[in-house]
Amino acid sequence: MFDRSDFFHVSSVLNRRSIAQHGLDWTRMGAARGIAGSRRPEVEGIFVCRGEETAEFFLQINNTGGPVDLWSVDGIDEGLLLDNGNGFAYLPDRVAAAQVRLVRSDVPPQPGF
Repeated sequence: MFDRSDFFHVSSVLNRRSIAQHGLDWTRMGAARGIAGSRRPEVEGIFVCRGEETAEFFLQINNTGGPVDLWSVDGIDEGLLLDNGNGFAYLPDRVAAAQVRLVRSDVPPQPGF
């Protein structure tokens, strides 16, 4: 189902144009809520997850109010990742548009989750 990337990022479809143009940048958040439903960045960085199973988890917990996209993220140095205190990893930096690729689009919210 997925390509061969190690890291993924889930974001509202409302952010698709911005991500394609600017990459992943928490300072541009505002078009939609975050996956956990936050209205502003939870950290100064980009949440990423490793592997297909974890990506599926984030697709399921979608609390953005609409469909989401799944992006593969290349060129991440795993040694730079930080834990947000809840076991989720984020990169304390922006990710260039050249490092992201849309792998699934318009994934609807999961009912009952």
